[in-house]
Amino acid sequence: MRGLIASSIGVACAAALSLPLALSPGAGAATTPSAARALTAEGIPGSTQSLPLSVLPRDRGLRAPGEQGLTQRDVRPFSLVGVVWNDPAAELEGRVQVRTRATGTARWSGWQEVETHNGDHAPDPGTAERDSGRLRGSTAPLWVGASDGVEVRVRPQAAPAHRGAAPAGSAANSAAQAPLPKGLHLELVDPGDDPPPSGSPADVPRAGALTVESAAASAVNADLAPLGAEVIPALGKKETESELIEARGGEADAKVRPYIGPRPRIVTRKGWGADETLRESDFGYTSKVKAAFVHHSATGNNYSCSQAPSVIRGIYRYHVKSMGWRDIGYNFLVDKCGNIYEGRAGGVAKPVMGAHTLGFNTNSMGVAVLGTFSSSKPPAAAVKGIAGLTAWKLGLYGVNPSGKTYLTSAGGNLYPKGESVRLNVISGHRDGFSTECPGRLLYNKLGTARSTSASLQGR
Repeated sequence: MRGLIASSIGVACAAALSLPLALSPGAGAATTPSAARALTAEGIPGSTQSLPLSVLPRDRGLRAPGEQGLTQRDVRPFSLVGVVWNDPAAELEGRVQVRTRATGTARWSGWQEVETHNGDHAPDPGTAERDSGRLRGSTAPLWVGASDGVEVRVRPQAAPAHRGAAPAGSAANSAAQAPLPKGLHLELVDPGDDPPPSGSPADVPRAGALTVESAAASAVNADLAPLGAEVIPALGKKETESELIEARGGEADAKVRPYIGPRPRIVTRKGWGADETLRESDFGYTSKVKAAFVHHSATGNNYSCSQAPSVIRGIYRYHVKSMGWRDIGYNFLVDKCGNIYEGRAGGVAKPVMGAHTLGFNTNSMGVAVLGTFSSSKPPAAAVKGIAGLTAWKLGLYGVNPSGKTYLTSAGGNLYPKGESVRLNVISGHRDGFSTECPGRLLYNKLGTARSTSASLQGR
């Protein structure tokens, strides 16, 4: 745990330089673009199909004026869908619905709703990531499972009064519709294949399976697990406390019992199969971690825990390739079985700057539970996973999970830029931004997560 908060750039570079030649793309291998891509993707490339939407015919008045979409069609295999548009600041006032056909069958699903208001998950204003010129507006991604056919409709709706529409029920409002954003595209994401079995325990790295990019992403966790490890193993409370005492100066601080929960088992980016060539190569940090924002991914609940790595790879590819972010937005993800996954690269113990809560990404971390919990109860295992993760990670920074803290807003729809805001240390996304996230039923479980997390810290 030495150097917990130290910059990882030098460590990552040193690790990359020390790799055996067999792991480097230049070690006597073919250097054509396709060959280099095959080397760096580690057999899990995935793909994204981006299809422009167009105005649909009225179809005997069953469709709304200006409705856009795609009629039923065959496409290459995909498992996750979303809709993007040109302006990241524009909101889609309307409904997005998709139907999909299971791969290799003639069976079409019913219409499924896609969460449209996703602008609250974003890099903060004024950051390089926000100002890159690559960002696009987007819906949340929806996991639909292996599919090879799709149909989509985007139906405009009346603009809400708070965005300049006439009052509800007025004659003007009945005719007014917010125009759909320009440049609507349907994104169909194939997350790629799962990593091949290692043939060894999950926390033992596979020899020869590292590229320069994946070695750099792994090196920032070198204090916690071997280079190339697929899992950071759990530690008991006493071992975790000893590790933290050592990081704070060793025996001189041994008399001060730290408040920290046992380190949970964390599946690394290597473990869930991240293609490290997708993201930007460097890592971004804030100064500390004072709060945790809990989210739901809004990708739906129709996945098994064995599929969670595929869901995460789909979200990752959607965030980077479709939405234009530098990496996946969340710092951690938790599946319905309570398994914890490393999110944005930079080191699980470090204060990595995420893109999860617009206005409050500085000095915080984002934890997304895979699923949608507006009307579905979150599994107890997932709430327990949140508690275990926050007890450990917040403990590294001396923070009480059941306490309050102050964060400075970088600008959003609830708090103006520069306002100091008092928040629960474990907050829901909606506490920092006007949004449904993390869903009403998950939000109602945050009190349980706070008390359990504090108890695991020994408070």
